[in-house]
Amino acid sequence: PRRRALPAAAPDSPATPGGGRKQRASSAAATDVYKVRLIAGTANRELAEACARELGIKLEDVDLGKFADGEIKLQIKENIRGADVFVIQPTCPPHVNDNLMELLLLVHTLTLSSAKRITAVIPYYGYARQDRKSKARVPISAAAVAHLIETMGPHRVVTLDLHCGQIQGFFRQIPVDNLFAENEFIEQLRRVDGAGNTEQMAIVSPDAGGVPRARRVADKLGVSAVITILKRRAAANQIESMQIVGDVEGKLCVLVDDIIDTAGTLCKAAALLKENGARRVLGIATHGVFSPPAMERISASELAEVWVSDSIPQAANMAACSKLKVISVAPLLAEAIHRLHKEQSLSRLFRTAQSVTMRVSTDHPGPLFDGEGL
Repeated sequence: PRRRALPAAAPDSPATPGGGRKQRASSAAATDVYKVRLIAGTANRELAEACARELGIKLEDVDLGKFADGEIKLQIKENIRGADVFVIQPTCPPHVNDNLMELLLLVHTLTLSSAKRITAVIPYYGYARQDRKSKARVPISAAAVAHLIETMGPHRVVTLDLHCGQIQGFFRQIPVDNLFAENEFIEQLRRVDGAGNTEQMAIVSPDAGGVPRARRVADKLGVSAVITILKRRAAANQIESMQIVGDVEGKLCVLVDDIIDTAGTLCKAAALLKENGARRVLGIATHGVFSPPAMERISASELAEVWVSDSIPQAANMAACSKLKVISVAPLLAEAIHRLHKEQSLSRLFRTAQSVTMRVSTDHPGPLFDGEGL
């Protein structure tokens, strides 16, 4: 797709000889005109509203509904010409395809409405688990979704804990920033009873593919024990056998994953850890899909608690399961939006072990924009 011209370069861009001060002044003036706007679909309105509160701005008025035949209709009620627009829309259950179509139409509408820059913020990227040809005559759905989104013309995509990092490469013409939610969980883990003694704590990956994630969490917590569970699948969502690599005797075990779907793997892993002497087992995942019978399995399992983010709405699941705890990623997404609008680097979000909530409250108390850029 044809790319539109981006706004003036950031103030820290290399200046032309002899024109540094003038260029910085013109860049600052351009930033003042370059207004930030926040738009949400219907997939996770609560998360979008929380991001707006963190930023100190309001969500734009969007009329979203359906025609009598089920087709999606929408209208952005306010002028967004020349604005820096962020669309917050996870393509999550229970209406994955409707949410994806909403995202595509929102981005397309913003393009037609002459938004200066469009960033698609996708806290949960649907179809991410279909990322390769595992057998004959199957689609690479993660790539197909990336091509659909890219064709609509956003300038950037922001995601959260993609199921596999190579999905970023499916977007061929635009940058993708994949954020990690682990720091928000780590901040809470430090307060868990028994977490102070890192020698009696183990970070557990439920499969070999999740070991890098488990190592990152362990390093940030100062935990030396990283345990791997090897599993053999009979079919999708069906585990044939599991075995532990490492010692968990008497330890507080934290199972770390990116997605919990039917919770079969998580619950079987918790039972296996308890059988091998684990003192207590917690489950942590960024995305709580919780397809039935996940809630029933978790309630009846050896898991003491299960923590997930609000990348997917969890109100109904929290009512159904007392073990479920939700940690918001709104501060993380809001900080990323603020930095992108200000043309600042996102690398600081990856280099620290401190949660964004703690860091922002110290560095910038109050809303991030606090009336500016509106």
